[in-house]
Amino acid sequence: MPTILLLHHVQGLTPGVIAIADAIRAAGHTVHTPDLLDGQRFASIADGMAHVQTLGFSTIIARGAAATESLPADIVYLGMSMGVLPAQYLAQTRPGARAAIFLHGAITVSEFSPHWPVQVPVQIHAMDGDPEFVDSGDIDAARAIVAEAEDGEMFLYPGTGHLFTDTSLADYDADAAALVMQRVLAFLAGV
Repeated sequence: MPTILLLHHVQGLTPGVIAIADAIRAAGHTVHTPDLLDGQRFASIADGMAHVQTLGFSTIIARGAAATESLPADIVYLGMSMGVLPAQYLAQTRPGARAAIFLHGAITVSEFSPHWPVQVPVQIHAMDGDPEFVDSGDIDAARAIVAEAEDGEMFLYPGTGHLFTDTSLADYDADAAALVMQRVLAFLAGV
């Protein structure tokens, strides 16, 4: 069973993020959930983004990287929206990555290295009408990652919600989130 580093979204380490970690733990995995925002939670994506912009995205990436210091190299990086930044950075640059899972986001590969490490399996999940994913260009970045990986999949779900897997937020979509979890657990069983 792989160890997973789950890096939360911009609204913080919410009860919904913990619920995802607990569901993965219930399948027998070890899941680490560092708090990238020093315990702060935000009522909206806009409020969270305003705070993150004061910290800087490089700080978020550095905090995610620091969370790996006591972890083995062969782990799975699971990022949720903002958490995709450090998750993808680590999957592309930290030797030994076992796999990567990105929920609600993807970054252009060239931000961190010239190419996606082809041996690192990746799974990406988002809603097909989510402006944060589609209009921002994340969908194009996701397609490019999947194309470069030997084992890459992208799943698009009908809807416009961004953080639709988080049970504690307004965008939560129970049916889509259940399907995401089913696919994530099947993916983890195979890596």
